[in-house]
Amino acid sequence: MSKITTVAVTASMILLASSAYAACPVLDHSGQALHDRSDTLAVPFDGGFVRAGGFVAEPDSGPDIIDIATAAGSFGTLVEVVRAAGLTETLRGDGPFTLFAPTDAAFARLPAGVLESLLANPDKLAQLLKYHVVPGRLDANAVSSMSRLATVKGEPLAVSDIRIAGTDIATANGIIHVVDNVLIPKS
Repeated sequence: MSKITTVAVTASMILLASSAYAACPVLDHSGQALHDRSDTLAVPFDGGFVRAGGFVAEPDSGPDIIDIATAAGSFGTLVEVVRAAGLTETLRGDGPFTLFAPTDAAFARLPAGVLESLLANPDKLAQLLKYHVVPGRLDANAVSSMSRLATVKGEPLAVSDIRIAGTDIATANGIIHVVDNVLIPKS
């Protein structure tokens, strides 16, 4: 039997996560509760170990950015466009990466036809998605102390342009911050 890993997501993510997951305690490798908080959403994974508060105990074996986005249930469009752009393996890579992850609702707010147009042009879609990724593992405190971030796209991202809805979701290869808007590069 493989050990169960629990990924804790902050209380702000409970509203965004799939109703299939219920609030439950965060567990260690042996299944013992680290704490019992009703404001913590736990998502189980096989292998690896990730605790609440952004601490990754075994980063090489835990769930990566794509695993967490898929399990959360509110990033289906993001996962779809990452696949369409050919970036899945990149976001499963070693990183570390900081991902500003738009929710399904954020993608739904794009003007009619924009998402379909992007899906028809994987290179343009990849450039848009790279604008949501910053090299390194930047927690909310680090992000809030900066005015601009250097994106993987190569174009700076103004922190003031980001509407963060949830922060510091730890993954084996980085960190996810939930955003309620699709970030559009200036170029």
